[in-house]
Amino acid sequence: MRSGMEKRKYTQVRRAEQQDDTRRRIVEATMALHEEIGPRRTTISAIAERAGVQRLTVYRHFPDEAAVIHACSSTWFGQNPPPPLPAEGSGGTVDEALRDALQALYAYHRRTRRMWDAVLRDAGEVEALREPLAQAAAYFASYGDALLRKLHPRGEPGREARAAVALAVNFATWSTLADAGLADKAIARLMADWLGVACAR
Repeated sequence: MRSGMEKRKYTQVRRAEQQDDTRRRIVEATMALHEEIGPRRTTISAIAERAGVQRLTVYRHFPDEAAVIHACSSTWFGQNPPPPLPAEGSGGTVDEALRDALQALYAYHRRTRRMWDAVLRDAGEVEALREPLAQAAAYFASYGDALLRKLHPRGEPGREARAAVALAVNFATWSTLADAGLADKAIARLMADWLGVACAR
């Protein structure tokens, strides 16, 4: 009797492991396709083919597009975490702190650019992207707030200062300057200098 129970338990564990592996392959296939061709063109059939499973298997794990995109974004951010928010009261000058914080953010932009380019391009046409992009926007806003606290440690930043910082942390700002041939360090220096002037008004 005990042997039979152990066998059933082993079978259940093995089945669960296989299901987890299948789910992982589906999510990895989705991430790869999103980066290569974008979420809009990523079909369930394409995901199934890349993952080496049947379409029904994909639906068994993820009943709709929103479910698979949610799992994909959660896994992707786990594998590609953005830099921590700039710490308050760090050593050095304000200008040095700005440059370091911006360079860390821009290095992240460069490292993850292919995915951001594809996702932002399709954002207006794929409803399921709204939630993960809103979460990303909240993070970038928090990053900007941390920079504002360095620029205005005791005062309330004005509208121009907030707008300038929002532009500095924006992916599109970085990509425009990167496309112009600037390295991340140069972009960080340029934007830190500009913020120093814009936020001094």
